[in-house]
Amino acid sequence: MSNLNKLIALKNKHVFNISPNENVFSALKMLVDNNIGALVVMEQGKTLGLFTERDYARKVVLLGKNSKEVLVAEIMNKQPVILAPKDTIANAMQLMTDKMVRYILIMENEQLLAIVSIGDLVKYIIDQQDQTIQYLNKYISS
Repeated sequence: MSNLNKLIALKNKHVFNISPNENVFSALKMLVDNNIGALVVMEQGKTLGLFTERDYARKVVLLGKNSKEVLVAEIMNKQPVILAPKDTIANAMQLMTDKMVRYILIMENEQLLAIVSIGDLVKYIIDQQDQTIQYLNKYISS
């Protein structure tokens, strides 16, 4: 199976990020405004972690906290799953399954290249299978 470089090339190059000093309400607004499920937490160009809808649900809502008072830094995942572009799609799927996460960061030399969701991986795999099926149908028909 191909490596993550091929998937990164297909992804939107813009990665939404937020400061760890913003409140959770601001992070949620950014998620909704951009129809996304996760934000990379960054400060001065350095990747510090990941903020997801799941973090909000589990660490704010269920604990009865106020999203306008809690900072992103307090609830973000400080150890997100990080892979390199040379890692395989299969490896990414396996790690996401094993660690029960929906998002991974693709980094190289401490530089953030992309955030990839489980949906991105599934769509990529389906597209690749469709291409293979079309190729085989043409081969069989000729």
